[in-house]
Amino acid sequence: MEVLAPYVATGWWTAVEAQVRLLEAWGRAEEAIAQARPYARGGGFKLELLARLLVRHGCLDEALTRLIAGIEDPRLASALVELSEGAGRDEEIAGLLAVRIPAGHRCEEPWCCRGLDPDTALGLLAAVRERQGRVDEAIALLHTRQIASVNGQDQLADLLARQGRIEELRAYAGSDPHGHAVRRLAELLEESGDLDGALAVYRQPNDSPASPSHTAHALAALLVRHGRVDEAVEVMRTLADSPDGADDSVVDMLCTLYADHGRVADGLAYLDTRTARHDGQDETESLRLRLNLLAADGRLDEAIDLVGEHPEGGTWATAWTLSDLLAEAGRTGEAVAVLEARGAAHSTLLAGHLIDLGRVEEAVRILRRREPTPFDPVWSGTFVP
Repeated sequence: MEVLAPYVATGWWTAVEAQVRLLEAWGRAEEAIAQARPYARGGGFKLELLARLLVRHGCLDEALTRLIAGIEDPRLASALVELSEGAGRDEEIAGLLAVRIPAGHRCEEPWCCRGLDPDTALGLLAAVRERQGRVDEAIALLHTRQIASVNGQDQLADLLARQGRIEELRAYAGSDPHGHAVRRLAELLEESGDLDGALAVYRQPNDSPASPSHTAHALAALLVRHGRVDEAVEVMRTLADSPDGADDSVVDMLCTLYADHGRVADGLAYLDTRTARHDGQDETESLRLRLNLLAADGRLDEAIDLVGEHPEGGTWATAWTLSDLLAEAGRTGEAVAVLEARGAAHSTLLAGHLIDLGRVEEAVRILRRREPTPFDPVWSGTFVP
């Protein structure tokens, strides 16, 4: 509390939030609520923090009243739907959401609908209808969305899976370009013991609307879960070797499979092939993967030598990777030495390792003298609203 006090006095929200959470954790909920109340007037995540705090400590009505007043904020509207479950106010909240869904409206540009946009309101209203048992109505609402994929999830696919409506989910997966419905259908089949069915869902025909990269990761993970590692490697290697298939996430998973299943030599050979394709240049990402493979094989000294010899060895990202590998191997002192040799850019990471070694006062001194890294703005024009 002494450390936080001067920062809280400036009104810096990060410090205020930390103090609120500490007070609650120490059983001082009334003080935590009192500390959060003045900031909640700013809305957004500050009001959400207060609302959740109020609900946890028996003040549900106040929390819902505050959230209803801020319903135009998508974050607060989502919290309202979540926290109101079981409160007996579903129809009231459904009505508030319904009036924010203009009939026939389609957004034509990113900032068309500020605040609670129609798609978000549709999703929240569907969630309320589903918990009311009005599942068909919820499904119909979700079919009218303009944007189906949000943060890697598809609410309609999840709803159909929860309700066990497999054939509807299968039909929806056949038209889903993002692959989320495909993944959810495969998960449902796997949970029911139909492994062949799950695999068939991922191994789609070439005319499937979903990109192969959207499903390859999930297919490989499914194969690994069932002990079919060689097949998983083949899936990722085939994709990595295809035109435009070797993006960072694909190569990362391929090398992780090699490392986790005793095929380090194969992984290093693949990276050699990749480097050859880039005119012998081992870019930073390939170096990181090479270091991980060497560490998985217990060849940390070789990894350290590689960093010292490599043109990319002095980069911030490479030092981070190497220090993490050393720390994971119980060689935290060497991890500290790696970071100390590279100046103040790694001060936070260095402090963490020092704390692990019990050198807390050194860590505090490093953090206290830390200064922002100066930078030149890329663009110095003016914004036009």
